[in-house]
Amino acid sequence: MSHASTLEEWASGANGWLAGHLPARSDEGFEWGIGDDGTPVFHNLPHADEAKLIERSAAWQRQKYDAGYGALSLPEEHGGAGLPGEYERTFAMLESRYQAPPTPELVGVTVGLIAPTIARFGADEQRSRWLAPMLRADLLACQLFSEPEAGSDLANVRLRAVREGDAWILTGQKVWTSGAQFAHVGELIARTDPAVPKHRGMTAFVVPMDAPGVDIRPLRQMSGGTSFNEVFFNDVRIPDSDRLGDVGDGWRVALTTLGFERGHSGRRKVGGTWRYLWELAERTGGLEDPVKRQSVARAYTAHRLLELLGDRVAKAHAAGDAPGPAGSLRKVFWVDQLRAFSETSQDLLGERLAFDHGEWGAYGWSEHVLGAPGFRIAGGSDEIQRNIIGERVLGLPAEPRTDKGPMNS
Repeated sequence: MSHASTLEEWASGANGWLAGHLPARSDEGFEWGIGDDGTPVFHNLPHADEAKLIERSAAWQRQKYDAGYGALSLPEEHGGAGLPGEYERTFAMLESRYQAPPTPELVGVTVGLIAPTIARFGADEQRSRWLAPMLRADLLACQLFSEPEAGSDLANVRLRAVREGDAWILTGQKVWTSGAQFAHVGELIARTDPAVPKHRGMTAFVVPMDAPGVDIRPLRQMSGGTSFNEVFFNDVRIPDSDRLGDVGDGWRVALTTLGFERGHSGRRKVGGTWRYLWELAERTGGLEDPVKRQSVARAYTAHRLLELLGDRVAKAHAAGDAPGPAGSLRKVFWVDQLRAFSETSQDLLGERLAFDHGEWGAYGWSEHVLGAPGFRIAGGSDEIQRNIIGERVLGLPAEPRTDKGPMNS
């Protein structure tokens, strides 16, 4: 039997399973004036409601995992199905036809970023301890990378990890950590040797978020929610068995996680959709105004470029290619689309965007406008991504750097 035939039969079975567990999505998927007209980029929910949303998503992930669809491309020895990447891509396409629960960032980070990183760098005992619970969303993991003085410059992290026998003492702060208040553990990058060039003095850990000395403080966003957090580590003691990878190899671990993150950029359905924006243009007369029509055209161009690049990245993933600079391209294109949708919605709505007067499909776009700038820094700022593209894709000379020496120089 040919590989294509095998995939076709497998897809038929997967579709049957989905049909037995979820209601089908209508062909249109969107109808003007029906349902919630909000366009949140980040969740703006009260704590209890966000917890319920995360649990709904985790429950659906458990169903998929138990049925063999939750980790399709990971090797079987790591808790996956061991199938080629094209099976994962096919399942995602099939799932999009059904009304699956939305995937909050915490669940997506756990399953799509941190679990694959542990599969790649974890010791056998760590894989046994963490992988299956993460892939099943029983154990939720956040990403503890950014710091107040080291936003997108990950190599500049200053949170210290000092070894004491078979333990490490963590002292410092992380910030902009999505979902920390709901996470069970976090993947953390710490400075373990300040006397060497900074890329070489970092080590990765998986830290229990309820360990003594961990202080999680939610940050309220201008859009209203508290998805982000600052996390303080006050002499937090963890065993060496929670170290991920070799001592001093944290930079490579972090780059792997970030590669997965950038590869996922553009997959999450956040903010307003193209269909929603197009209908807004039609209903506000924007297509009859040459200036507004040009704004709509720019938004469509950004949307279509992201679709085409996403298809290219998905095919590379299906072929087994590791995350690379294409993830940075996808992240930049995703941000471009979010920004283009923001600008077009403002062009179409004007002052109606600034005040809620009860009109469906108007003030709801304010959530997109307020939230979209956040993704310019999430997963590495635009500037960092463009440097990666320039150096690794275009082969341009690296920017002059004066900070490649030891951290204490």
